[in-house]
Amino acid sequence: MKKVLFLLTILIASLAFFSCGEEKFKIGLSLPTQREERWVRDKIKMLEVAKKLGVELMVQVSDNDQGKQTSQCENLISQGVKVLIVAPHDASASSTIIEKAHKSKIPVISYDRLIMNSNVDVYISFDNVKVGELQGEYLTKLVPKGNYVILSGAPTDNNATLFKEGAMKFIKPLVDKGDIRIVMEQAVIDWQPANAQKLMENALTANNNDIQAVLAPNDGTSGGCIQALAGQKLSGKVPITGQDAELQGAQRIVQGTQTMTILKDTRFLGEKAIEIAMKLAKGEKFDTNGTVNNGKIDVLSILLTPIVVDKANIDEVLIESGYLNKEDVYKK
Repeated sequence: MKKVLFLLTILIASLAFFSCGEEKFKIGLSLPTQREERWVRDKIKMLEVAKKLGVELMVQVSDNDQGKQTSQCENLISQGVKVLIVAPHDASASSTIIEKAHKSKIPVISYDRLIMNSNVDVYISFDNVKVGELQGEYLTKLVPKGNYVILSGAPTDNNATLFKEGAMKFIKPLVDKGDIRIVMEQAVIDWQPANAQKLMENALTANNNDIQAVLAPNDGTSGGCIQALAGQKLSGKVPITGQDAELQGAQRIVQGTQTMTILKDTRFLGEKAIEIAMKLAKGEKFDTNGTVNNGKIDVLSILLTPIVVDKANIDEVLIESGYLNKEDVYKK
């Protein structure tokens, strides 16, 4: 009997040891918002990939509040995450998150948006200057002359700077030539469609509706601008850009009120982030395809390729790829 009890004790101790050894990797994910479809997609995809890999993905959403994002990241650090993935609300202020993580020897992935003036370990995003170039090239080919409204994204988001930089490579030469006149040039606070709508309404009023093209930085702001245009019965008559290939943006392209969008396939982005997080946690090497300077260092970067979507290729790029459902896109 004593021998049986001894063997049972050994077995229980062994099971306890192995269960501790099989503890899941904890990865922290800090997202700025869930108000936009693309960020909802990111979260869903990353949770799905983490589950397949047996990773515990601890998700926090700051709702565009930098103080909240910082405290949420501190909480993730205190819970012993192996890696922290941060899509910053404020690109500059988030540098403090890097400092706190590194003090605890936790590497940080800057996700989609680059964290500035920091020693961030790796940046995973799309070629965001290229995104802007695609928007600017498309718009100037369609409207090489006329009055332009130039909107950019949130001033706190470094991506907004890169998008505009890319677009202006095509717009500015035509401004200098005198073919294009910029009648409004404004940033959209927090990327909010309501803010974009107000700016567009002001631009239309100030110019007696004499506007020929609109550079809207993403689908949300494009939707706000289209509301303003619709109020003046100009919806579908003024070419307007977008980005993120959101369902509503795709629907507007089909309806003819939005001219184009940019697909940044978050399925690949989310998957890549979890894959690299695992490698960082294990101290393994991984491939990058460039660097991006964040004001302090040239950050090792993995940059995916954006794709232009308009009425001509929407079925092929968005529907046949499985990114969106045809029934939803063509919903009346």
